[in-house]
This record gives sequence, C-alpha cells and structure tokens, in this order.
Amino acid sequence: MSRPQAFNTQEALHKAMVVFWRKGYEATSITDLLGATGLSKSSLYATFGGKRELFIMAFDAYRRDRTKDMHRALQAGPARQSIESFFRSLFADIGDLGESRGCMSINQAVEMAAHDLDVRQRVMEDFQLIEEALEQVIERGQEDGALGSQRSARELARLLVLAFPGLQVMARAGYTKEALDSALHLLLSNLDS
Repeated sequence: MSRPQAFNTQEALHKAMVVFWRKGYEATSITDLLGATGLSKSSLYATFGGKRELFIMAFDAYRRDRTKDMHRALQAGPARQSIESFFRSLFADIGDLGESRGCMSINQAVEMAAHDLDVRQRVMEDFQLIEEALEQVIERGQEDGALGSQRSARELARLLVLAFPGLQVMARAGYTKEALDSALHLLLSNLDS
C-alpha cells in the first residue's frame, strides 16, 4: 500500500513556477527545484515527471493565471483605462532596485521558443490571445467613443502586442518606472488619435 501524498501539488507547482520564471528553464537545476518545493527527488519525479514536464506544467499554470488577470483588467472599466491598467500590470513587479521577472511567456519566447516547438506554440497562443482580447476592448472603446482612433481595432491590437515584449524587455533591463510610464504613454497615444 502506498503512502498518502504529504504535500500540496498546486503549491509545489507554484513554487517551481517561480523558480523557472526567475531563472529560466536552462539555468534551473533539479537542486533548485527541490530546494524551492521542499520535495524529495522521488516525490518530484513521481508527481511531475522530469524537469521538462514540471516546467511545461508550471508554464501552463502561469499562462492560465495571466490569462485570467488579463481578462479581469481588460473588462474593468472604460476601454482606455482598462488597456492602460493591463499594460501597467506588466511592470507592477519592479522592485526598489529596478529588477523585474518580466513576463514568463516573453522570457520563454527569448530562451526556448526558437528550438522548442511546444514552448513556441504556447508563446504564439499567448500573443494571439492577447491580440484578440485587446481587439475586443478596442472595438468596445471605439463604439462608445472612449477611443478616438479610426484605425481598425485589429491593427491597433497588433500594434499593442508588438509593444508588449518591448516593454517587458525594458522592464527586465532595468528601465525606471518613469521611463516605462513615458514609453507606455507614447504607445497608448495611438488609441486617441
């Protein structure tokens, strides 16, 4: 008879996600994961499989959480305010020293997507999902007059998605909140004209 599991699987998955998010896939060792989760090697392998399987599960958990956060931000209030709130959330984790983990999807677009089809597919799905969500909120804003731009909602959404990784990279590189605010202001001005 097997022993009952003595740990919370979702909590362990979240702790592993934080390590992968901070360090990336390649730089994360099994020792890092064991230390973060508090699991034994046999428990980690029995529950999650290997490092790659754990990474994919953690990445998918991250993506589900961020999708919920995105929809919540984009549906909370007038279109312009909702879009700005969503983009500001991209650099909400910048600490006092200017460091940021950035977006795990963008991190993986840079680290793994070029040579890992599963990761590439997930990253592309994320970009498509963001574009579709932004297109919907832009259409809403154009219909109710909150957004003044006459460009198509699809084009504006695509422009915002193009800027999404740029803002993330700027945050990861250590740009100040003031510099990021300035860049965001310039980007969002495209919704008004």
